[in-house]
This record gives sequence, structure tokens and C-alpha cells, in this order.
Amino acid sequence: MITIEELKLKINKNSRLIGLDLGSKRIGVSICDDKRLIATPFKTLNVDKFSNIITHLKSIISENNIKAIIAGYPINMDGSIGSSAQSIKDKVSIISKQINLPIALWDERLSTSAAFNLSSELDVNVSKKSKNIDKNAAAFILQGAIDYLNN
Repeated sequence: MITIEELKLKINKNSRLIGLDLGSKRIGVSICDDKRLIATPFKTLNVDKFSNIITHLKSIISENNIKAIIAGYPINMDGSIGSSAQSIKDKVSIISKQINLPIALWDERLSTSAAFNLSSELDVNVSKKSKNIDKNAAAFILQGAIDYLNN
């Protein structure tokens, strides 16, 4: 794992990134365009065996020419690190041992609720919201990171 500032030095302006919302039951995946302007919800992966997740991620990374990974990091609202954040660090550690790309954590406070609220504003029905919440949260996480990297 590296900081977002270190990531900025390791990638160029045309590097496509993948964003991950690493839940215990589902993993939301988003990718950005090659100009690194817009994060797009891409896919939701169901977590059965973590080795299958690694296989799926490797495939997505290869097919989309991804150069780095942004993983949502659920810091508590008061800024402290809780058990959820430690769980993400553990998952990212496993990913980093099997996928040779820089990985940075991005503060994801409120990303799931923001993605849900955005769906509400777009008048999306509840079943579709629930189905897409993970990949939309991943896009929210990735968009925050690419906005930061571009400034």
C-alpha cells in the first residue's frame, strides 16, 4: 500500500485506475477513462472465495489496461481507525501480494450513503439501488481519488 501522494508520482496522466469498494459480501468495482476524468460503475463481484475475486480483478485489470488500484478505506467519522478499516487493510495486503500494481487507500466516509442518495436523486427504484450500490460506491470512491490526483 502506498499513499495517494506516492501514487501520483508513480502513474502518468493517462493511467486508467480501478476503484474498489471492498465489502464482506460484495465488492464494487469502478474504472476511470484514460484521461482520468470520470469514474464509471463497472461491476459488482459476489465474495465467495477471495481467490476468485483475485482472478476476476486480474481479468478486469488486463482487459482495461489498469495501472493502479484505489481501495475505499472506511475511516470512522471521528477520523479513528476501526475494525472495518483494519479488515480493508488486510484485504488490500492480500491483493497487493497477488496483483503487481500500486494500491492506495482512499477515505470512503459516506461513499455508500452518497451513492444511495445520488440514486434517489436520479429516481432509481429501491431494488435497482440495492443491486447497484456497491459499484456506485466504488465509482464515488474512485471519483474522489481521481479528482484529488488531477488537482
